[in-house]
Amino acid sequence: MADKDLDKRFSEAVEIAMNMTQASLPQDVQLRLYAFYKQATFGTAVYNQSENFDLRNAFKTNAWMQISHLSTDEAKENYIEIINSLTSK
Repeated sequence: MADKDLDKRFSEAVEIAMNMTQASLPQDVQLRLYAFYKQATFGTAVYNQSENFDLRNAFKTNAWMQISHLSTDEAKENYIEIINSLTSK
């Protein structure tokens, strides 16, 4: 039951985030949301250096790798917390 509730709250937070504009969020918040989302939906980051080096993707991968120690549920909780703090302002 608790997992289902967490999944529902996570889905609702993702819906809210999808309606936010990138311009309305600081880049550090965008990176944290990205990292928590990826950890929550895909699991631990795997570094894959490609020949198409892109600084933006490097920042995103770095943010994800920094939180790769979190479980899927912890990442979902952190994502929800950020969205809730942004919408309560």
